[in-house]
Amino acid sequence: MHHFVTVNKGRLRLNNPKWEDPGPYHVAFPHNYQFIMDITPVCKTTTPFLVLMVHVGPGDVAARDTIRKTWGNEKKVLGQLVSTVFIVGLAEGPDADHQQEKLREESYQHHDLIQSDFLDTSYNSTIKTMVMMRWLVAHCSEASYVMKVDPDVFVHVHNLVQLLLDPGTAKQNYMTGLVIRHRPVLRNPYLKLYMPREVIPEPEYPAYPMNMAYIMSLDLAEKILSVPSRIKPIHITDVYLGMCLKDLDISLSDPTKPTMFLMEPIYQLSNCRLLEVIAARTMGISLMTSLWERSRDQDTRC
Repeated sequence: MHHFVTVNKGRLRLNNPKWEDPGPYHVAFPHNYQFIMDITPVCKTTTPFLVLMVHVGPGDVAARDTIRKTWGNEKKVLGQLVSTVFIVGLAEGPDADHQQEKLREESYQHHDLIQSDFLDTSYNSTIKTMVMMRWLVAHCSEASYVMKVDPDVFVHVHNLVQLLLDPGTAKQNYMTGLVIRHRPVLRNPYLKLYMPREVIPEPEYPAYPMNMAYIMSLDLAEKILSVPSRIKPIHITDVYLGMCLKDLDISLSDPTKPTMFLMEPIYQLSNCRLLEVIAARTMGISLMTSLWERSRDQDTRC
């Protein structure tokens, strides 16, 4: 693992003459990223109905352990097999070697880590997403659905599986989450998410799902992976997913209830909202644990 160095904005630069800097708005994908840690049995010796893929940083040990003890520990829901895995890239900085060794120990203990050799930075979130799609295509073609989740998000797995089993939920070309529509492209170069017209000429972004948590049918993974040959991936991950769906002429599905996906960090959640929520950003480990314990109480009433 000495064949890479960091460059501006946390991008990975391989010591390879064919590598070209993608510039300030795109990311280095497609590229020959390898899976360097992948001993999970998920989708290899099991065929889950639903795969929950949590995007975590190498150092997010507390978040991983909390999820393992709470909603990530739910294996059979409404008669359906559910599996949770964590996807990470490489740590950077002086502590990187130590973090890598701790990750290796954690992987042997829990068998639920997938690691690829891109630098795990916020700028490389799109690379992480596309690498996830590669892993799903390689291993999970027999699964029905996948949900991508951030590590600070509580998932009500029962409500999620109930939605996916509903006869009205599509089995193909399906993606849902907190859908953003008609978001204007920011043209002020002083703003963090500035995007020049030569990258995106349209005044509005296509509809896209907020990156904190979204659900998709497994057939979409391979279709989304075909898009980078036509549209270069940008660093704003959820927007790029929207660009992919637009290119594929696939429409996002709005959630059946607006309370299913809660993006703003919550401090508490009423029983009524808990009965409807699928994913909610939390304010820490204690709240995630509390919500999970309450969600398992079948006597919860409004």
